Amino acid sequence: MTCLESFSQLVYQDDFGQVRNHLTIDDFPRFKFRGLLLDTSRHYLPLPAILKTLDAMSYNKFNVFHWHIVDDPSFPYQSSTFPGLSSKGAFHPSTHVYSQTDVSRVISHARLRGIRVLPEFDSPGHTQSWGKGQPGLLTSCYKGSVPSGTFGPVNPAMSSSYQFISRLFKEVASVFPDPYIHLGGDEVDFTCWKSNPEVRGFMQKMGFGTDYTKLESYYMENIINLTKTLNKTSIVWQDVFDNHEKIPEETVLHIWKGSPAQIQQELSDITLAGYRVILSAPWYINHIAYGQDWTTYYNVQPLNFTGSEQQKSLVIGGEVCMWGEYVDATNLSPRLWPRASAAAERLWSDEKTTSSVTDAFPRLTDFRCRLLR
Repeated sequence: MTCLESFSQLVYQDDFGQVRNHLTIDDFPRFKFRGLLLDTSRHYLPLPAILKTLDAMSYNKFNVFHWHIVDDPSFPYQSSTFPGLSSKGAFHPSTHVYSQTDVSRVISHARLRGIRVLPEFDSPGHTQSWGKGQPGLLTSCYKGSVPSGTFGPVNPAMSSSYQFISRLFKEVASVFPDPYIHLGGDEVDFTCWKSNPEVRGFMQKMGFGTDYTKLESYYMENIINLTKTLNKTSIVWQDVFDNHEKIPEETVLHIWKGSPAQIQQELSDITLAGYRVILSAPWYINHIAYGQDWTTYYNVQPLNFTGSEQQKSLVIGGEVCMWGEYVDATNLSPRLWPRASAAAERLWSDEKTTSSVTDAFPRLTDFRCRLLR
Protein backbone atom coordinates (compact mmCIF):
# COMPACT_ATOMS: atom_id res chain seq x y z
CA MET A 1 0.00 0.00 0.00
CA THR A 2 2.92 2.37 0.59
CA CYS A 3 3.78 2.18 -3.10
CA LEU A 4 0.20 2.98 -4.14
CA GLU A 5 0.02 5.86 -1.67
CA SER A 6 3.24 7.37 -3.04
CA PHE A 7 1.86 7.06 -6.58
CA SER A 8 -1.49 8.60 -5.61
CA GLN A 9 0.30 11.70 -4.36
CA LEU A 10 1.91 12.24 -7.77
CA VAL A 11 -1.22 12.06 -9.93
CA TYR A 12 -4.71 13.47 -9.80
CA GLN A 13 -7.92 13.37 -11.80
CA ASP A 14 -9.20 16.68 -13.18
CA ASP A 15 -12.84 17.76 -13.54
CA PHE A 16 -13.07 16.02 -16.92
CA GLY A 17 -11.83 12.67 -15.63
CA GLN A 18 -8.39 12.97 -17.18
CA VAL A 19 -5.46 11.63 -15.14
CA ARG A 20 -2.73 14.24 -14.71
CA ASN A 21 0.40 14.64 -12.62
CA HIS A 22 1.82 17.40 -10.50
CA LEU A 23 5.38 17.35 -11.67
CA THR A 24 7.88 17.17 -14.49
CA ILE A 25 10.74 14.70 -14.09
CA ASP A 26 14.18 15.65 -15.42
CA ASP A 27 16.30 12.52 -14.94
CA PHE A 28 19.38 11.24 -16.74
CA PRO A 29 22.41 9.07 -15.88
CA ARG A 30 25.60 10.50 -14.48
CA PHE A 31 27.72 7.61 -15.83
CA LYS A 32 27.12 5.64 -19.01
CA PHE A 33 28.54 2.37 -17.62
CA ARG A 34 26.51 1.09 -14.65
CA GLY A 35 27.39 -2.54 -14.26
CA LEU A 36 26.78 -5.57 -12.09
CA LEU A 37 29.00 -8.66 -12.10
CA LEU A 38 27.85 -12.20 -11.41
CA ASP A 39 30.35 -15.02 -11.00
CA THR A 40 28.94 -18.28 -12.37
CA SER A 41 32.10 -20.36 -12.01
CA ARG A 42 32.60 -20.65 -8.24
CA HIS A 43 28.92 -21.52 -7.83
CA TYR A 44 26.74 -22.31 -10.82
CA LEU A 45 23.72 -20.00 -11.03
CA PRO A 46 20.64 -21.48 -12.73
CA LEU A 47 19.19 -19.49 -15.60
CA PRO A 48 16.10 -18.29 -13.65
CA ALA A 49 18.38 -16.72 -11.01
CA ILE A 50 20.24 -14.78 -13.70
CA LEU A 51 17.02 -13.64 -15.38
CA LYS A 52 15.58 -12.52 -12.03
CA THR A 53 18.74 -10.53 -11.39
CA LEU A 54 18.39 -8.85 -14.78
CA ASP A 55 14.84 -7.81 -13.84
CA ALA A 56 16.10 -6.29 -10.59
CA MET A 57 18.95 -4.57 -12.44
CA SER A 58 16.42 -2.84 -14.70
CA TYR A 59 14.50 -1.52 -11.66
CA ASN A 60 17.75 0.08 -10.49
CA LYS A 61 18.83 1.35 -13.93
CA PHE A 62 21.92 -0.82 -14.19
CA ASN A 63 22.72 -1.18 -17.88
CA VAL A 64 25.63 -3.67 -18.07
CA PHE A 65 25.56 -7.29 -16.97
CA HIS A 66 29.20 -8.36 -16.56
CA TRP A 67 29.05 -12.12 -16.89
CA HIS A 68 32.14 -13.61 -15.24
CA ILE A 69 31.12 -16.88 -16.78
CA VAL A 70 34.24 -19.07 -16.27
CA ASP A 71 37.13 -19.24 -13.79
CA ASP A 72 39.36 -21.74 -11.96
CA PRO A 73 36.59 -23.84 -10.34
CA SER A 74 34.45 -24.53 -13.41
CA PHE A 75 33.92 -23.80 -17.11
CA PRO A 76 30.13 -23.78 -17.58
CA TYR A 77 30.11 -22.02 -20.97
CA GLN A 78 29.25 -24.67 -23.57
CA SER A 79 31.53 -24.01 -26.54
CA SER A 80 30.62 -25.46 -29.92
CA THR A 81 34.24 -25.15 -31.06
CA PHE A 82 35.73 -26.78 -27.95
CA PRO A 83 32.96 -28.89 -26.35
CA GLY A 84 35.50 -30.53 -24.01
CA LEU A 85 35.91 -27.27 -22.08
CA SER A 86 32.48 -27.66 -20.45
CA SER A 87 32.10 -31.44 -20.66
CA LYS A 88 35.29 -31.84 -18.62
CA GLY A 89 35.57 -28.44 -16.93
CA ALA A 90 32.02 -27.79 -15.68
CA PHE A 91 30.74 -29.06 -12.33
CA HIS A 92 28.39 -31.28 -14.36
CA PRO A 93 28.47 -31.64 -18.17
CA SER A 94 24.71 -31.27 -18.65
CA THR A 95 23.06 -29.77 -15.56
CA HIS A 96 25.66 -27.10 -14.73
CA VAL A 97 26.36 -25.58 -18.14
CA TYR A 98 25.08 -22.67 -20.20
CA SER A 99 24.24 -23.74 -23.73
CA GLN A 100 24.39 -21.17 -26.48
CA THR A 101 20.60 -21.17 -26.40
CA ASP A 102 20.79 -20.23 -22.71
CA VAL A 103 23.26 -17.45 -23.50
CA SER A 104 20.98 -16.14 -26.25
CA ARG A 105 18.07 -16.11 -23.83
CA VAL A 106 20.07 -14.10 -21.29
CA ILE A 107 21.16 -11.62 -23.98
CA SER A 108 17.59 -11.22 -25.26
CA HIS A 109 16.13 -10.85 -21.75
CA ALA A 110 18.75 -8.24 -20.95
CA ARG A 111 18.31 -6.32 -24.21
CA LEU A 112 14.58 -5.89 -23.62
CA ARG A 113 15.48 -4.23 -20.31
CA GLY A 114 18.12 -1.91 -21.72
CA ILE A 115 21.02 -4.03 -20.43
CA ARG A 116 24.17 -5.06 -22.31
CA VAL A 117 25.81 -8.42 -21.64
CA LEU A 118 29.59 -8.15 -21.23
CA PRO A 119 31.32 -11.57 -21.22
CA GLU A 120 34.56 -12.19 -19.35
CA PHE A 121 37.02 -14.95 -20.21
CA ASP A 122 39.81 -14.26 -17.74
CA SER A 123 43.33 -15.40 -18.59
CA PRO A 124 46.22 -16.25 -18.34
CA GLY A 125 45.46 -16.88 -14.64
CA HIS A 126 42.15 -18.19 -13.28
CA THR A 127 42.17 -20.89 -15.96
CA GLN A 128 42.50 -24.20 -14.07
CA SER A 129 39.12 -25.40 -15.39
CA TRP A 130 40.21 -24.63 -18.97
CA GLY A 131 43.07 -27.12 -18.78
CA LYS A 132 40.77 -30.05 -18.03
CA GLY A 133 39.27 -29.88 -21.52
CA GLN A 134 42.23 -28.45 -23.41
CA PRO A 135 45.41 -30.47 -22.72
CA GLY A 136 48.65 -28.57 -23.29
CA LEU A 137 47.12 -25.15 -22.68
CA LEU A 138 48.32 -24.63 -19.10
CA THR A 139 51.93 -24.41 -17.96
CA SER A 140 53.29 -27.60 -16.46
CA CYS A 141 54.82 -26.82 -13.06
CA TYR A 142 58.17 -28.37 -12.14
CA LYS A 143 59.68 -29.50 -8.88
CA GLY A 144 63.37 -29.35 -9.54
CA SER A 145 63.97 -30.97 -12.92
CA VAL A 146 60.77 -33.02 -13.14
CA PRO A 147 57.09 -32.08 -13.60
CA SER A 148 55.19 -31.91 -10.33
CA GLY A 149 51.88 -32.95 -11.84
CA THR A 150 50.30 -29.57 -11.18
CA PHE A 151 49.58 -26.75 -13.60
CA GLY A 152 49.79 -22.97 -13.58
CA PRO A 153 48.53 -20.18 -15.87
CA VAL A 154 48.14 -20.48 -19.64
CA ASN A 155 51.53 -21.24 -21.21
CA PRO A 156 52.56 -18.01 -22.98
CA ALA A 157 55.59 -19.64 -24.63
CA MET A 158 53.47 -21.93 -26.84
CA SER A 159 52.09 -20.71 -30.17
CA SER A 160 49.28 -23.26 -29.72
CA SER A 161 48.00 -21.20 -26.76
CA TYR A 162 47.32 -18.22 -29.01
CA GLN A 163 45.80 -20.41 -31.72
CA PHE A 164 43.38 -21.83 -29.16
CA ILE A 165 42.46 -18.40 -27.75
CA SER A 166 41.95 -17.06 -31.27
CA ARG A 167 39.49 -19.81 -32.17
CA LEU A 168 37.65 -19.61 -28.84
CA PHE A 169 37.31 -15.83 -29.00
CA LYS A 170 36.12 -15.97 -32.60
CA GLU A 171 33.21 -18.08 -31.35
CA VAL A 172 32.63 -15.86 -28.29
CA ALA A 173 32.54 -12.78 -30.52
CA SER A 174 29.79 -14.37 -32.62
CA VAL A 175 27.74 -15.46 -29.59
CA PHE A 176 28.03 -12.24 -27.56
CA PRO A 177 27.17 -9.17 -29.71
CA ASP A 178 28.50 -6.56 -27.27
CA PRO A 179 31.38 -4.51 -28.74
CA TYR A 180 33.44 -5.10 -25.57
CA ILE A 181 34.98 -8.24 -24.11
CA HIS A 182 36.60 -8.53 -20.69
CA LEU A 183 39.97 -10.31 -20.88
CA GLY A 184 40.80 -10.39 -17.16
CA GLY A 185 44.57 -10.36 -16.69
CA ASP A 186 44.50 -10.26 -12.88
CA GLU A 187 46.27 -12.18 -10.12
CA VAL A 188 48.74 -14.05 -12.31
CA ASP A 189 51.02 -16.21 -10.13
CA PHE A 190 54.47 -16.41 -11.72
CA THR A 191 55.67 -19.35 -9.58
CA CYS A 192 54.83 -22.04 -12.13
CA TRP A 193 56.27 -20.05 -15.05
CA LYS A 194 59.51 -19.64 -13.09
CA SER A 195 59.74 -23.40 -12.48
CA ASN A 196 59.21 -24.43 -16.11
CA PRO A 197 62.44 -24.81 -18.15
CA GLU A 198 60.62 -24.25 -21.45
CA VAL A 199 59.18 -20.95 -20.21
CA ARG A 200 62.55 -19.87 -18.82
CA GLY A 201 64.15 -20.61 -22.19
CA PHE A 202 61.49 -18.54 -23.94
CA MET A 203 62.16 -15.68 -21.52
CA GLN A 204 65.86 -15.68 -22.45
CA LYS A 205 65.08 -15.93 -26.16
CA MET A 206 62.77 -12.88 -25.94
CA GLY A 207 65.25 -10.87 -23.87
CA PHE A 208 62.92 -10.68 -20.86
CA GLY A 209 65.62 -11.76 -18.40
CA THR A 210 63.87 -12.72 -15.17
CA ASP A 211 61.13 -10.06 -15.31
CA TYR A 212 57.97 -12.14 -15.58
CA THR A 213 55.76 -9.06 -15.85
CA LYS A 214 57.26 -8.72 -19.35
CA LEU A 215 56.10 -12.25 -20.15
CA GLU A 216 52.62 -11.44 -18.90
CA SER A 217 52.71 -8.25 -20.95
CA TYR A 218 53.69 -10.26 -24.03
CA TYR A 219 50.72 -12.59 -23.49
CA MET A 220 48.17 -9.83 -22.83
CA GLU A 221 49.36 -7.76 -25.78
CA ASN A 222 48.83 -10.75 -28.06
CA ILE A 223 45.37 -11.45 -26.64
CA ILE A 224 44.29 -7.81 -26.91
CA ASN A 225 45.47 -7.73 -30.53
CA LEU A 226 43.44 -10.87 -31.21
CA THR A 227 40.29 -9.17 -29.92
CA LYS A 228 40.98 -6.14 -32.13
CA THR A 229 40.89 -8.36 -35.21
CA LEU A 230 37.39 -9.41 -34.09
CA ASN A 231 36.30 -5.74 -33.84
CA LYS A 232 36.04 -5.99 -30.06
CA THR A 233 37.37 -3.50 -27.53
CA SER A 234 39.17 -5.02 -24.55
CA ILE A 235 38.51 -4.42 -20.87
CA VAL A 236 41.22 -5.63 -18.46
CA TRP A 237 41.70 -5.58 -14.70
CA GLN A 238 44.05 -2.94 -13.26
CA ASP A 239 46.90 -5.46 -12.82
CA VAL A 240 47.70 -5.09 -16.52
CA PHE A 241 48.36 -1.38 -16.01
CA ASP A 242 50.07 -1.81 -12.65
CA ASN A 243 52.57 -4.24 -14.21
CA HIS A 244 53.53 -1.61 -16.81
CA GLU A 245 52.26 -3.71 -19.67
CA LYS A 246 51.77 -2.37 -23.20
CA ILE A 247 48.11 -1.45 -23.54
CA PRO A 248 46.41 -0.03 -26.66
CA GLU A 249 44.90 3.38 -25.90
CA GLU A 250 41.32 2.25 -26.56
CA THR A 251 41.52 -0.44 -23.84
CA VAL A 252 39.40 0.11 -20.72
CA LEU A 253 40.99 -0.43 -17.29
CA HIS A 254 38.93 -1.94 -14.47
CA ILE A 255 39.92 -1.02 -10.89
CA TRP A 256 39.14 -3.75 -8.38
CA LYS A 257 41.49 -3.40 -5.41
CA GLY A 258 43.20 -1.01 -3.02
CA SER A 259 42.57 1.17 0.02
CA PRO A 260 40.60 4.40 -0.55
CA ALA A 261 43.86 6.33 -0.94
CA GLN A 262 45.28 3.73 -3.32
CA ILE A 263 42.11 3.75 -5.39
CA GLN A 264 42.28 7.53 -5.74
CA GLN A 265 45.91 7.27 -6.84
CA GLU A 266 45.04 4.50 -9.30
CA LEU A 267 42.26 6.63 -10.82
CA SER A 268 44.65 9.55 -11.12
CA ASP A 269 47.46 7.50 -12.69
CA ILE A 270 45.32 5.59 -15.18
CA THR A 271 43.39 8.63 -16.41
CA LEU A 272 46.58 10.68 -16.62
CA ALA A 273 47.88 7.99 -18.99
CA GLY A 274 44.77 8.57 -21.13
CA TYR A 275 42.83 5.37 -20.46
CA ARG A 276 39.14 5.02 -19.72
CA VAL A 277 38.27 3.54 -16.33
CA ILE A 278 35.56 1.47 -14.65
CA LEU A 279 35.53 1.54 -10.84
CA SER A 280 34.56 -1.54 -8.82
CA ALA A 281 36.88 -1.58 -5.80
CA PRO A 282 34.43 0.11 -3.36
CA TRP A 283 31.51 -2.09 -4.48
CA TYR A 284 32.57 -5.66 -3.75
CA ILE A 285 29.28 -6.51 -2.08
CA ASN A 286 30.10 -10.20 -1.69
CA HIS A 287 31.85 -8.87 1.43
CA ILE A 288 29.44 -8.79 4.35
CA ALA A 289 29.79 -6.23 7.13
CA TYR A 290 27.85 -6.12 10.38
CA GLY A 291 25.01 -3.62 10.25
CA GLN A 292 23.88 -1.40 7.39
CA ASP A 293 26.78 -1.41 4.97
CA TRP A 294 24.76 0.08 2.11
CA THR A 295 25.57 3.58 3.37
CA THR A 296 29.26 2.92 2.64
CA TYR A 297 28.43 2.00 -0.95
CA TYR A 298 26.24 5.08 -1.35
CA ASN A 299 28.87 7.49 -0.04
CA VAL A 300 31.46 6.52 -2.68
CA GLN A 301 32.47 9.48 -4.84
CA PRO A 302 33.96 8.02 -8.07
CA LEU A 303 35.47 11.33 -9.16
CA ASN A 304 37.09 12.16 -5.84
CA PHE A 305 40.70 12.03 -7.03
CA THR A 306 43.36 14.49 -8.11
CA GLY A 307 43.06 15.16 -11.82
CA SER A 308 41.84 17.50 -14.51
CA GLU A 309 38.29 17.59 -15.86
CA GLN A 310 39.58 15.75 -18.92
CA GLN A 311 40.91 12.98 -16.66
CA LYS A 312 37.63 12.74 -14.78
CA SER A 313 35.70 12.44 -18.04
CA LEU A 314 37.61 9.19 -18.63
CA VAL A 315 35.86 7.54 -15.67
CA ILE A 316 33.02 6.00 -17.66
CA GLY A 317 31.27 4.42 -14.69
CA GLY A 318 31.33 1.75 -12.05
CA GLU A 319 30.32 -1.78 -11.31
CA VAL A 320 28.97 -3.78 -8.38
CA CYS A 321 30.71 -7.16 -8.04
CA MET A 322 29.10 -10.25 -6.54
CA TRP A 323 31.76 -12.94 -6.49
CA GLY A 324 30.56 -16.47 -5.99
CA GLU A 325 32.65 -18.12 -3.27
CA TYR A 326 29.75 -18.01 -0.81
CA VAL A 327 26.85 -17.18 -3.11
CA ASP A 328 24.50 -19.43 -5.03
CA ALA A 329 20.86 -19.26 -6.10
CA THR A 330 19.64 -19.66 -2.52
CA ASN A 331 21.14 -16.42 -1.22
CA LEU A 332 21.96 -14.36 -4.33
CA SER A 333 18.99 -11.96 -4.21
CA PRO A 334 19.08 -11.14 -0.47
CA ARG A 335 22.83 -10.59 -0.67
CA LEU A 336 22.49 -8.30 -3.70
CA TRP A 337 19.38 -6.28 -2.95
CA PRO A 338 18.80 -3.62 -1.88
CA ARG A 339 22.51 -3.18 -1.07
CA ALA A 340 23.39 -2.85 -4.76
CA SER A 341 20.69 -0.20 -5.11
CA ALA A 342 22.86 2.24 -3.16
CA ALA A 343 25.65 1.93 -5.74
CA ALA A 344 23.11 2.17 -8.57
CA GLU A 345 21.88 5.48 -7.19
CA ARG A 346 25.41 6.80 -6.87
CA LEU A 347 26.13 5.87 -10.50
CA TRP A 348 22.88 7.38 -11.77
CA SER A 349 22.45 10.65 -9.90
CA ASP A 350 24.75 13.65 -9.84
CA GLU A 351 26.46 14.11 -6.48
CA LYS A 352 25.24 17.73 -6.39
CA THR A 353 21.62 16.54 -6.25
CA THR A 354 22.16 13.52 -3.97
CA SER A 355 24.74 14.39 -1.40
CA SER A 356 23.66 12.46 1.70
CA VAL A 357 22.50 8.96 2.50
CA THR A 358 18.97 10.21 3.23
CA ASP A 359 18.64 11.12 -0.46
CA ALA A 360 18.93 7.42 -1.30
CA PHE A 361 15.79 6.39 0.61
CA PRO A 362 13.21 7.24 -2.10
CA ARG A 363 14.89 5.04 -4.70
CA LEU A 364 15.55 2.22 -2.23
CA THR A 365 11.91 2.35 -1.11
CA ASP A 366 10.73 2.31 -4.72
CA PHE A 367 12.93 -0.71 -5.45
CA ARG A 368 11.61 -2.66 -2.46
CA CYS A 369 8.06 -2.00 -3.60
CA ARG A 370 8.76 -3.28 -7.09
CA LEU A 371 10.59 -6.36 -5.83
CA LEU A 372 7.75 -7.31 -3.50
CA ARG A 373 4.85 -6.67 -5.82
